[in-house]
Amino acid sequence: MTATGTAPAPPSRGGRWIRQWDPENETFWKETGEKIARRNLLFSVLSEHIGFSVWTMWSVLVLFMGPEYGLTPADKFMLTSMVTLVGAVVRVPYTFAVAIFGGRNWTIVSASLLLVPSVAAFLVMEPGTSFSTFLLVGLLAGVGGGNFASSMTNINAFFPLKKKGWALGLNAGGGNIGVPVIQLAALAIIGASGGPRVLLGIYIPLIVVAAVLAALFMDNLENVKNDTGAAKDAARDGHTWIMSFLYIGTFGSFIGYSFAFGQVLTNQFGRTPLQAAYVTFIGPLLGSLIRPLGGWLADRWGGARITLYTYVAMGAATAVLIAASMQKSLVLFTVAFVVLFVLTGLGNGSTFKMIPGIFQAKAQAQGLTGEAAAAYGRRLSGASMGLIGAVGALGGVGINLAFRQSFLSYGSGTGAFVAFLAYYAVCFAVTWAVYLRRSAARSQATTAAEAKPQLSYAEV
Repeated sequence: MTATGTAPAPPSRGGRWIRQWDPENETFWKETGEKIARRNLLFSVLSEHIGFSVWTMWSVLVLFMGPEYGLTPADKFMLTSMVTLVGAVVRVPYTFAVAIFGGRNWTIVSASLLLVPSVAAFLVMEPGTSFSTFLLVGLLAGVGGGNFASSMTNINAFFPLKKKGWALGLNAGGGNIGVPVIQLAALAIIGASGGPRVLLGIYIPLIVVAAVLAALFMDNLENVKNDTGAAKDAARDGHTWIMSFLYIGTFGSFIGYSFAFGQVLTNQFGRTPLQAAYVTFIGPLLGSLIRPLGGWLADRWGGARITLYTYVAMGAATAVLIAASMQKSLVLFTVAFVVLFVLTGLGNGSTFKMIPGIFQAKAQAQGLTGEAAAAYGRRLSGASMGLIGAVGALGGVGINLAFRQSFLSYGSGTGAFVAFLAYYAVCFAVTWAVYLRRSAARSQATTAAEAKPQLSYAEV
C-alpha cells in the first residue's frame, strides 16, 4: 500500500513502549519507522542467533561423546530428535508471548532462559552420566528453538509488506547462522584438544550480553495484540497447513540436517569427530547466509515461483546424495549435502515470505483494499507464523528419526534420503497445484478489462 501525506507523530515511549506504529505509511516509514525497525531487527537477530546456537549445541556435543560415554549411534539420533521436538513445540507459546509481554521484554526473558540448558549441560557433560540425564538436559535446550518464533512475530510487525521478505529473511538467516557458528567453535575446541565444557563456558556469558543489549536497545510495539480469534481463523485456514507442509521441507530439512550431518559422516563414512567438524559447519553457514537472498528473490519474482524451483533443485541434490551414499563417495556426498543445505536456505526465505502475501491476496480476493487488506493480512499472517514455524521444525524431528531407523535397518542413511526425495517431490506438486496452477488459470479466465489490481498467489 502507498500512503501519502503527513507522517504520524513520532512514537511515544513509556518503558520502551511505542504506542503509534504505521509502517505502511511511506512518510512515517522514511522519516521515523525505518530507523527504529532496523535497530530492533539488529538486536533481534543477535538474540535469535544465540538461541539457535543453544538449540543445536547437542549436534556438536554428541561429537565430543566418544565410546567412554556409552552411547550408541541410535541413542545420539534419539537425543537430537527430542531436542528438536521441544524446540518445535515451544514455538507456539513463544509466538503469543510477544503480544503479552512486548517484543523487547520477551526477548530479554527468552534470552535469559537460555542460561538454564547451558548451565545444566555444563554440569552433567562427562562420562558416566546416564543417557536419561543427557536426554533430560537436552530437552531443556529446546527453549532455544522458541526464540525463532517470537523473533519472527516481533519483526513481522515492524516492517511494511513490501519489505517483509528481506527483513524476515535477514532476521531468520542471522538466527540460523547460530548453527554453523557453534559448530565452528566446536571445531576449534576439538582441534585444541579441549572439552565440551569449554564450548559451554564460551556461550554462557554471550547469553547474558544478548539479554542486556535487548534491554538497552529494543522496543515494544503496543499495537501488537494476541487475537485468539485470529489464531483460530489461521488454524482453520487451509493455507496455514499447506505452508506448514512446505516449511517442513525447507526449514525442517535445514534444522534436521544441521543436527544429523556430523553423525552421518562419523557413522557412515568413519570420520573422526575432528574430521566431521571440519565440514559440518559449511552447509548450515551457507544455508543461513543465503536465506535473506531467498526472501529478496521472493520479493522480486514471487515466493511461490522461487519455492517451486527450489524444490526441483533439492530433489536433484538428494538424488545425487543417494548415488554418493550407495557408491560410498565421501567427496561427492559432502558436496551434494552442502548444496542441499544452500537450497534449504533459499527455500526458507521464499516460503516465509509467502505467508503475509497469501493472506493479503485472500483479503483482496474478498474485496478488501488498502489498509483493510493490509490489516487482514497482518492479523492472519502473524497468527499463522508461530504455527507454521512450529510444524516446520517438526521436520527436523522426522529427519533425525528417519536417519536413526535407516542406520538401524540398513547401516547407512540411504533409506532416509530416498524418503526425503519423495517428500520433496510432493512439496513440488503441492506448490505448483495450489499457488501457481490456480493463479495461471485465474489469469487466463480474467480479461484485462475485468481484472482488478490485486495480488495473485503466484506473486506472494
